[in-house]
Amino acid sequence: MEKTKQNVFLCKTVRAKVAAAALAVLASVALPQIFHLLGMLSDMGSSLGETFLPMHLTIFLVGYFAGGAAGAAAGALSPLLSFALTSAAGEAMPALAMLPFMMIELCVYGLTTGLFTRFGKGRVPVIVSLLAAQIAGRAIRALAILIGVYAFGSPLPVSVIWTSLLAGLPGLSLQWILIPLILFWAEKKLRRD
Repeated sequence: MEKTKQNVFLCKTVRAKVAAAALAVLASVALPQIFHLLGMLSDMGSSLGETFLPMHLTIFLVGYFAGGAAGAAAGALSPLLSFALTSAAGEAMPALAMLPFMMIELCVYGLTTGLFTRFGKGRVPVIVSLLAAQIAGRAIRALAILIGVYAFGSPLPVSVIWTSLLAGLPGLSLQWILIPLILFWAEKKLRRD
């Protein structure tokens, strides 16, 4: 299962890639809201979203299915749209201080998975490309936070780099299981059709 081919572009036309990116943005906005609602109902607050990283899942998938440009665009737009919609409703998700860093991180996720799909041509196992994308996204985000704090006086504490990483470990682990399974299922379905 790990050796699922990554050149499975389901979206071959520009129109299909734009549609996939739009769908990913919508899913990336809706899924965290569901987790937020479940967190409110269970008195866990926003910690469910921070733990399971629902927005990340759709961005990785659009990168794999539609390519780097669609993945990067969806990754950058998802947190921005989520912020715009939720701040109008009263509670901004993500918080304004985290918004640019999430945009950067998710953009890197979508871009990286798309590049692995395009240039990996099935030679790189899905789990390896996923880990590389996760590391790249988190590393670029950490660098952006450090620049934001030390060069521009961002109000974020530098410790947010580590606390968010530790809080999101269950979500990262879930991605290691779900994404290869989804890609395997999609490839199998394509071979049947």
